[in-house]
Amino acid sequence: MTVKLSVQNASFGYGSNENVWENINIDINDGDCLCLLGPNGCGKTTLFNCINNTFELKTGRIMLNGKDIRDFGVSELAKTIGVVYQEHSAPFPYTSLEVVRMGRTPHLGMFSTPDKKDTEHAYSIMEELGIAHLAGKRYTQISGGERQLVLIARTLCQEPEMILFDEPTSHLDFKNQAMVLQTVKKLSAKGMTIVMTSHFPNHVWKIANKVAMLNYNGMVAQGAVEDVMTEENLTKTYGVEVKIYDAESGNHRTKFCDPNLD
Repeated sequence: MTVKLSVQNASFGYGSNENVWENINIDINDGDCLCLLGPNGCGKTTLFNCINNTFELKTGRIMLNGKDIRDFGVSELAKTIGVVYQEHSAPFPYTSLEVVRMGRTPHLGMFSTPDKKDTEHAYSIMEELGIAHLAGKRYTQISGGERQLVLIARTLCQEPEMILFDEPTSHLDFKNQAMVLQTVKKLSAKGMTIVMTSHFPNHVWKIANKVAMLNYNGMVAQGAVEDVMTEENLTKTYGVEVKIYDAESGNHRTKFCDPNLD
């Protein structure tokens, strides 16, 4: 497998303060779906922002397609990595199609504006995701789950090689969580390389083939889901005893975990 992104001996700290984490090493191959787990404040989003080149590492490096991420230009990076954040507020009541079409920005010249082909491309992506019916609706007037799907469509409109999802199901109800997870799973099945932070360990079994766990002392474990998602690692990650259950209904079998409250 070809390594798409490699985090090498990485550490990060704010100013002269103690490091948030250090000695982080993660390899993400083409087509991987890696879920990044950990408690609030352990540095998941910080690592996410370093991978996106929003924050700069204190030591170490991040390689993307064999090239140091610090050497990418803004447009070049946007054509390679797409980012879907957990929240987004549109300052103006754009239609959903207009929001999706904004994803074409990295492909436009400095004084260019989207043309008919860009609009058609944006609409075709909305059709592919099953949200074409939202094209004419105001982004500010659709549900949280629908907004997340529109943001995913906008990111796909960039034509990136990999997508970073920062807790994409936060603040969503059960149905909208399912809608977003189903979309992420479909993208992964098509070979898109994905990194997703999440507060919900159970999401790992639904969509990921790899997992990395952080706690307040740094990396707990990483690797294939079947090797890393253990009661011992989850307990160490979250600081509370965690039990894993294996359930079967008809032809469907699934795993899930819960904190032990006994």
